[in-house]
Amino acid sequence: MMQRAKILVTQNIPAEAYALLETVGEVDGNHDSAVTWWAEELLVRARGYDYMLCMVTNTIDEQLLLACTEQEPRLKLVANMAVGYNNIDVAAATRLSVIVTNTPGVLSDTTADLAFGLLIATARRMGEAERYLRDGKFSGWRPDLLVGAEVHHATLGLIGAGRIGQIMAKRASGFAMKVLYYNRHRLTQEEEARYGLNYMPLQELLQQSDFISIHVPYSKETHHLISSDELKQMKNTAILINTARGPIVDEKALVHALREGVIAGAGLDVFEQEPVIEPELLTMENVVLLPHIGSASVKTRTQMALIACKNIVAHATGKQPPNVVNPDALA
Repeated sequence: MMQRAKILVTQNIPAEAYALLETVGEVDGNHDSAVTWWAEELLVRARGYDYMLCMVTNTIDEQLLLACTEQEPRLKLVANMAVGYNNIDVAAATRLSVIVTNTPGVLSDTTADLAFGLLIATARRMGEAERYLRDGKFSGWRPDLLVGAEVHHATLGLIGAGRIGQIMAKRASGFAMKVLYYNRHRLTQEEEARYGLNYMPLQELLQQSDFISIHVPYSKETHHLISSDELKQMKNTAILINTARGPIVDEKALVHALREGVIAGAGLDVFEQEPVIEPELLTMENVVLLPHIGSASVKTRTQMALIACKNIVAHATGKQPPNVVNPDALA
């Protein structure tokens, strides 16, 4: 009889996902939703498993991978419950023949919904308005009360026009927005026409957009893609939205730009040193802050967990996982 796999889950996932994993192995994990296993604790806990289902909050670096492959059972696959995998040293995993998988596609609509909602909330000062009301300051309607920026017919600049960026463009069409985009590779004319996209170099996009929304993956090339120089290119009425990865934006430069009126506002779902947030951001009324909930719908998070589990189950049953990000490790 084939020995059942040993599987580690680093944070609590939906019950149906655990049930799927239990068809191929013995599952251990962190069932406390309020607790994250940071690097040192994960290094202690992670040894001795065939498979690991991890989150974007877990740092899977070379040190951890070496520790998990030095003895049997050795780690065979890391299933990241996210689209991005910048939290994993993929090169080290490949050298050690550890397969890395992700969960692409499933969260695109949900994240785009959140990004567009964050855009509207920031433009119309919804967070500030709710605090104003809850604090008992509302004494009746007046013409200058918490006036914000128009969204309809404004210009939206997308930095990144992949799946989420394209869906953002579709959302924007309902508000009759003009949509500009900057992408490492320009889309085809058919794709541009389908989503109503107008290509521009980054500098021109920054100068012309009323709202700028970031939808690129995090990498060395996109680290601090938006910093002081880029913020200075933007309109002083512009609003920056980031639901991608925190370090794409230089947070200290953003604080300065918001404080000095270089730009008008920002809506952030991700942060450079997450979960630590630049303290001044917490005091600013022209910022809407969310705790990394871009994909946080019940349906989407369940689908993400199931996809991550299916990658593990496929490998454990002798099949190729469907979402491999380092195919060289398969050899």
